[in-house]
Amino acid sequence: MNRLRNVEIKFVKGIGPTRGELLKSELNIATAYDLVQYFPRTYVDRSRTYRIADFAGEMPAVQIRGRFVTFNTQGEGAKKRLIGLFTDGTRTIEVLWFKGIAGIQKAYQTGTDYFLYGKPSLYEATRTWSMIHPEVDPAEKPGAGEGLHAVYPLTDRLRQRGVTSRHIHQWIVNVLERYPDLEETLPPMVLGELKLPGLRESLVAVHSPRDPESLRRARERLKIEELLYIQTDILRTARRNKTESHGAVFAHVGHFFNRFYSEQLPFALTGAQKRVIREVREDMRSGRQMNRLVQGDVGSGKTLVALMCMLLAIDNGAQACLMAPTEILATQHYETLRAMAAPIGIDVRLLTGSTRKKERESIHAGLLDGSVQLLVGTHALVEDTVQFRNLGLAVIDEQHRFGVAQRARLWQKNNPAPHVLVMTATPIPRTLAMTLYGDLDVSVIDELPPGRKPVATYLRYEDNRLQVYKGLGAQLRAGRQAYIVYPLIEENEKLDLKSLEDGYEVIRETFPQYKVAFVHGKMKPETKDYQMGTFVSGEARILVATTVIEVGVNVPNATTMIIENAECFGLSQLHQLRGRVGRGADQSYCILMSKHNIGRDTRKRLELMTHTSDGFIIAEEDMKMRGPGDIEGTRQSGLAFELRISNLATDGRFIQLARRYAERILDDDPTLTAPYNRVFSRTLALNTARTMDWGKIS
Repeated sequence: MNRLRNVEIKFVKGIGPTRGELLKSELNIATAYDLVQYFPRTYVDRSRTYRIADFAGEMPAVQIRGRFVTFNTQGEGAKKRLIGLFTDGTRTIEVLWFKGIAGIQKAYQTGTDYFLYGKPSLYEATRTWSMIHPEVDPAEKPGAGEGLHAVYPLTDRLRQRGVTSRHIHQWIVNVLERYPDLEETLPPMVLGELKLPGLRESLVAVHSPRDPESLRRARERLKIEELLYIQTDILRTARRNKTESHGAVFAHVGHFFNRFYSEQLPFALTGAQKRVIREVREDMRSGRQMNRLVQGDVGSGKTLVALMCMLLAIDNGAQACLMAPTEILATQHYETLRAMAAPIGIDVRLLTGSTRKKERESIHAGLLDGSVQLLVGTHALVEDTVQFRNLGLAVIDEQHRFGVAQRARLWQKNNPAPHVLVMTATPIPRTLAMTLYGDLDVSVIDELPPGRKPVATYLRYEDNRLQVYKGLGAQLRAGRQAYIVYPLIEENEKLDLKSLEDGYEVIRETFPQYKVAFVHGKMKPETKDYQMGTFVSGEARILVATTVIEVGVNVPNATTMIIENAECFGLSQLHQLRGRVGRGADQSYCILMSKHNIGRDTRKRLELMTHTSDGFIIAEEDMKMRGPGDIEGTRQSGLAFELRISNLATDGRFIQLARRYAERILDDDPTLTAPYNRVFSRTLALNTARTMDWGKIS
């Protein structure tokens, strides 16, 4: 298999230099290996043959058998077309070609039996059927008109240049025929215990399946292999980090931690919070660098856990920092941490792009002499001018919003590298976390602090608006505050969606007795901060906003969240928005406003929000419905590898299986140098050569 990597795509039979360059630029297929690893998007069942006389209504792509009666051309130059009249004995259909006419005229004759496969269209005026550019096979061709046929994804440019799915398939067949003795790449243990088909057998079956069962077994084998390479690489990196990545030893629980625990703790810690703090403490006194991900649903108390971990570092003579993705979130973290830590003598400072020069110089000096013990900030923390005396712990909030290079620059600010605690309020499905964050130790805060009530969530439509506003008015009269979120900033004629600008005016007219603030992503930072400030202080009772308030805004007095055009948002994003309320002791409400005419899947998605407040259940469903790359919280992080056949949303069983075998392989042969792992090890090295270092995505 690995020798196919040395065969340039242009040398594959039937391709040549011109098509080779096209495949390279359009599909990133540069070698014969890339070609056989270009798997079908779907399959069509050609075992059924339809009669033209039975065509009715909107037809899918179908197969018919018959003969061409006549061929004739119409038009000239670019408008030239070839029309074939085809009959199956029950009726006739027009077959049209607009490209490759000369070759088609040579290839097909009248009076010969053919199978045609394509989508029929009915021309209402004459009640005649037509089919444009169908696939055509001589009836005597072996395998014609039967079995499953692969359909490959193609770009518009490939189609314009005459490359079809059939071409891709034939080129793959040419490679597999030219190289029949492909070397097995799976370890014998995996192949034998799981009774998987061999590599060549699987490739043949996935591209030219004999039957559904052979296709199922081939896809299973290729998915397990692909995921096994990924999980082995992740696990190998994690184990190497644990043995080679040294960290400062924080063995002491001292004055600041104990004083905070006894004097400042705002509420009793939940069992989950205690467990996570214990796990972090074990990491930080182990002598290796900690790389730990803390997942906690909205309102689960991650910030408090982070502070207590930072106090452990400070008690051991080190400094700590917390990096947040936005100034609003950084400022809020700063105010929360300062309120809790300043009374016990901790110097907490804030550094963002808006920090004035004099204050910035004071912070730089305090970091160098050690007097600034805890620094909160945005990406400004990674600037070269920011130097610590002894950075012991770096906490990163909502880490997927930072680039890999930005995060890596934090590690370079101390020797040994600081311990790393990554926090996310975006619950990530377990199978996705195993792959995105497989090299991190994972802790989960799965309990809400005492007194928190689940947010009551309702799905409502336009004809319920007066009722919704009546309920909002009752909450406002009780002294509470509310968020109203819109998908757009301004009206867009092409999109039938509510806009913030229109909504702001409507809300002001509907509730004239209350001050209404508004924020959106295109505002200048100072304007946004002013508007947010009026809401946080309670001066403004209603905040009209886009999703900029999705993460981090903490106003315990806000008890109502209304989300307009909720059908436009993903489940995880809706869950994040809902998390802005329910942060106090009062019952809170989330109203999902939607159009009536939404699809069944969309309605099912919104109804799920009304049935559960468990972020992990929501994230699992979101991934099944939309795929891993669209989940809020994983979109920006990106996958550090290319999945050719597996799907993180639907192949959870294979991911877990691959993880177990990766652990067994590395337990048995940590360096992958045993003779029986020779091919697997070499393939792994080649597969991971162009992916990023997993150790740096923490």
